Amino acid sequence: MQQSTPSSRGKIARFREQLAEQRWDDHRFYHHSLVNQSLHFVSAATFIVAYAIMWKEPALAALLGWGVAMTSRQAGHFFFEPRGYDHVNDCTHEYKEDVKVGYNLARKVVLMGLWAACPVLLYLQPDLFGAFEPHDGAMQYLEHLGLMWLALGIGGLLFRVVCLFFIRDVETGLVWGIKIVTDPFNDFRLYCRAPAQLVRQVAQARATKLE
Repeated sequence: MQQSTPSSRGKIARFREQLAEQRWDDHRFYHHSLVNQSLHFVSAATFIVAYAIMWKEPALAALLGWGVAMTSRQAGHFFFEPRGYDHVNDCTHEYKEDVKVGYNLARKVVLMGLWAACPVLLYLQPDLFGAFEPHDGAMQYLEHLGLMWLALGIGGLLFRVVCLFFIRDVETGLVWGIKIVTDPFNDFRLYCRAPAQLVRQVAQARATKLE
């Protein structure tokens, strides 16, 4: 039986350290808002369901992933996460956008724009330039749309991984790819208490107003 060498153990340890660092930076820089955390919990739970049905129902999994999980996740970032000076981490929003390993807000605008364009393109081009048989009814349209969104998700992931190979290094790209794929499980664990905390916060705010 071949035993792992100190060199290979060191590489694995470094990989884990970088994964932990990327996760920690993501949490501390981009998840201050309880609303955002709660939406990430909804997103994580939905993604886990999508993962569970992916192999049997890939189109439905993609519809859930993009239609519920991604929209709730990105709504948290775009509409609820503060963009002012981050006093906790002593840095500006612009700095955080510059050092973001994955998709910062500017890149997310492009990605979500492509997502929003998919149903329009499929409506105007039902066979998607020969990729599908033209849809016959709403259910087949949704099935084709789900497959388009699945391809977009995989393509968006691989595109950024390869970009990181060149602008950072191969390890950073691979770590980020693993982080993205496993984010639903990590986010579920991190933010499972956020909805209850948000409800308590809202209740306390209302009680204070009534006093």
